[in-house]
Amino acid sequence: MATNNKKKKKIFIFSGAGLLVIILVAAIIIGGKKEPVIAVQTEKVAQRTITQVVTASGSIQPTVEVKINPEVSGEIVDLPVVEGQRVTKGELLLKIRPDTYMAQVQQNEAALQAAQANLELAKANNNKAQADFNRAKEMYAKHLMSASDLENAKTQYEVTKAQVDAGNSDVSQAEGALKVAQDNLNKTTIHSPMDGVVSTLNSKLGERVLGTNFSLGTEVMDVADMASMEAQVDVDENDVVLVAVGDTAILSVDALPDVKIKGVVYQIATSGSTTGAGTQDQVTNFLVKIRVINPSAYELRPGMSVTADIQTATHNNVLSVPIQSVTIRTPKAEEGAKNPNASKPAGNREKAQEVVFVVNKGTVKAVPVKRGISDDNYVEITSGLKQGEEVVSGSFVAISRELNDGSKVRVENNKTVAMKGVGG
Repeated sequence: MATNNKKKKKIFIFSGAGLLVIILVAAIIIGGKKEPVIAVQTEKVAQRTITQVVTASGSIQPTVEVKINPEVSGEIVDLPVVEGQRVTKGELLLKIRPDTYMAQVQQNEAALQAAQANLELAKANNNKAQADFNRAKEMYAKHLMSASDLENAKTQYEVTKAQVDAGNSDVSQAEGALKVAQDNLNKTTIHSPMDGVVSTLNSKLGERVLGTNFSLGTEVMDVADMASMEAQVDVDENDVVLVAVGDTAILSVDALPDVKIKGVVYQIATSGSTTGAGTQDQVTNFLVKIRVINPSAYELRPGMSVTADIQTATHNNVLSVPIQSVTIRTPKAEEGAKNPNASKPAGNREKAQEVVFVVNKGTVKAVPVKRGISDDNYVEITSGLKQGEEVVSGSFVAISRELNDGSKVRVENNKTVAMKGVGG
């Protein structure tokens, strides 16, 4: 009897252990199939003022700057200005040695006097020939002169008349040559074309410079109107379509780190400049000029590096979400994730949509949205969301890869959670 009881106890023990093992295995299998809960951060849909900004870099330059290139060649014998000096319109900037040009003037004056003397002689000969021809005609009419003598008188008159015409041409040519020589002499002295500042001085007293007859000539100096300054920045071809004349810009000059300068776009290039053509680094930019408001209030100098934040559009009190909340999904993307080998005919493929994940009772719903302008942090939502709805704002990996329509989530707004993969 005791033996039978022991056998029954062992049976119960083994049966209980087997049942426990079965329960544990079932729990592991069920737990293994349980959908994971994704940790997220959220933010409310709210009204904000969104200002769209295009950022570009370039340099500060005077709005008006004149390059002083002498038109004649020679040695600089007078240079009364220094770089940074303020000059007025008409003030002497430099003088080139005039000796050669003075000699040319004197030579051409003498040539003009000779041409004028020859012209006077030709006129006198012409007057005499004309009188002889008139007298010959009278004598021929009275049969006192032969036809051949009359023809000779006529020929002589026409020759002297032609000599007068040639003399007039020689005088005009000599006058022109004298004018050119005088003009070249005048060009040895260069005066400031405007009120401004000598922003650059490239030559020194005693140096020899080339006139503009030789390519562009020597650039001796630049005179700039420092009372009117501008930022010249290169805007990418994808952004230039957003920029318009009249847009406000906030300028940050590297040399003035704590100063924000206001400017206004006043000119946009109609054609772009390309660098790295034919390579993967090819870039096309358009020059945009921004007039500085009240430049005299700042210590601006030509060539200073500047970054411009051009405010291309502002929408007030519009629904917005964090910019990272908007991502791309295709409808039923989760089905594709579950069955990666599934495919559709090319003509039936679903188009990608911009969506925002809205949180409701521990799950998310992928809501298609349309967006407007954006700033550095928020994007305007023109349709798809309502004010006050809670949308997923992080992490980047969760929004871009892990979340699908219906995914379970755990909101961790009160915890410090690293934003995995931001910017990656």
